[in-house]
Amino acid sequence: MLNFAPLLANDVAAMDLSVELSKNLLTTNNVWMMLSTALVFIMHLGFAGVEAGFGQAKNTVNILFKNTVTPIIGILSYACVGFYLMYPGFDVPGWFNFDSAGWNMFWFSPGSADVTAGYADGGYTYWTDFLFQAMFAATAATIVSGAIAERVKLVAYLIFTLFYVGLIYPLIGSWKWGGGALDAMGFYDFAGSTLVHSVGGWGALAGVILVGPRLGKYVNGKTIEKPGVSIPLAVIGVFLLWLGWFGFNGGSVLSADPGLVSFVLVTTSLAACAGGMGGFFAAYFAFKRLDLGMVLNGILAGLVSITAGADVINPGASILVGFIGGILVVVSAITLDKFKLDDVVGAVSVHLTCGVWGTLAVGIFSTNPDHSFITQLIGVAICGVTAFTAAFLIFFILKKTIGIRVSEEHERLGLDSHEHGIRGYTIVFDE
Repeated sequence: MLNFAPLLANDVAAMDLSVELSKNLLTTNNVWMMLSTALVFIMHLGFAGVEAGFGQAKNTVNILFKNTVTPIIGILSYACVGFYLMYPGFDVPGWFNFDSAGWNMFWFSPGSADVTAGYADGGYTYWTDFLFQAMFAATAATIVSGAIAERVKLVAYLIFTLFYVGLIYPLIGSWKWGGGALDAMGFYDFAGSTLVHSVGGWGALAGVILVGPRLGKYVNGKTIEKPGVSIPLAVIGVFLLWLGWFGFNGGSVLSADPGLVSFVLVTTSLAACAGGMGGFFAAYFAFKRLDLGMVLNGILAGLVSITAGADVINPGASILVGFIGGILVVVSAITLDKFKLDDVVGAVSVHLTCGVWGTLAVGIFSTNPDHSFITQLIGVAICGVTAFTAAFLIFFILKKTIGIRVSEEHERLGLDSHEHGIRGYTIVFDE
């Protein structure tokens, strides 16, 4: 008589080993995703440093207040509406035909959250999924803050942030990352050159147009420089953003896959370096000086440019993508000034101009033959028209109701004293 007991025992042992490996893989993936979430979160400190550093001393507290409240509003609104609007599940890929079954307010039934290896192919848990995506959502609003700094009403900005992050950003994101029409079309945006950065950039452009330039910025056809209060703070901010981008792009692999994560971090870093060089050379050619501000924005330009294709663009090509982005950010900044569009930190040039370029670059340099330049162009156009129209409408309604710009007196004296009762930089002399 044959004895199958040893074979059955081996099968059981193999199954136990498989389950244990699956648990360990989930833990490893999830730890990387949570670390990436923390890195994206620290980008808010980077944005605060850049904006406060390039801004004027009299508006420092106002700038820091906005950058503190923005992630608060962004994460809460994403928890209430955005997460479910962005990932509700489409019955069939489309624009608005969401599957209502996907709406589940997790705080009422946290036990229903899937924390097993069956969720997201073992890459991360439901909770990590929400928090990682929430950090992205809050980033889109922060982009707008820097462009319209030093003259926008705080209440108007906060209301804009609530609607833009809570509704517009996740709606556009659902078309690609939520399995909607753009995804079905073949549009590709790995970590958000368009879905995060240019969406934020279009919002910034709408705000800059409707709020208008700062007092004394454009006089008799000349652009008057308004020196930032702390260039060291701006440098710190840029390096914090660069650090955060390791989580922004590296986390977008959605697992701890060692080969792909390391590849993405290499292309991201090379593009950042090349972007800094592009900004350096372009600024020297345009202004005949070694412009640190343009080198800093060039670094960010390179990062934004590679974000759409960090996983499908080879390292050599990533250098070219970043370098072109660094040049474009200088050209864009000069062009905006010619049209008297006052952007305090260069947010439109960095995030919109280079976000568009980076997304189109996928259609040029991607190693995946399925990625098409025409498809990328169509996707950029659809997202751009939607984001700009929505942002313009929100700002326009606010302008006609509560107003979006502070008084001339408040702007001249600074927003810190009038809105916050405290200054960002105070020197006390002992008597």
